[in-house]
Amino acid sequence: MDDATRTEIEAAAFRRLRQHLMQDRPEVQNIDMMNLAGFCRNCLSRWMQEAAGERGIEMSKEEAREAFYGMPYDDWKAAHQTEASPEQKAAFETAFAENVGKERG
Repeated sequence: MDDATRTEIEAAAFRRLRQHLMQDRPEVQNIDMMNLAGFCRNCLSRWMQEAAGERGIEMSKEEAREAFYGMPYDDWKAAHQTEASPEQKAAFETAFAENVGKERG
């Protein structure tokens, strides 16, 4: 497989992941994704921002989030995010500490 074809396939898989997270499963909370997988929708938007920056394209955090979410982030939060429970917050603190350790290790 040539590089251009591989890139097209990877981009298609990313678009399908985005559709799944944004349209098919919007009820899944970012904090639960972070606790289980170590990343969430905000991470994906940040990775888009970083990829743009690596190519010399300026993209703010807000612009990256709007590009990923398909709307302003505050609108998404109002429509789909709920307040995290104390249990979710505690699990996040543990998961965050573990992920930071892996990134440094």
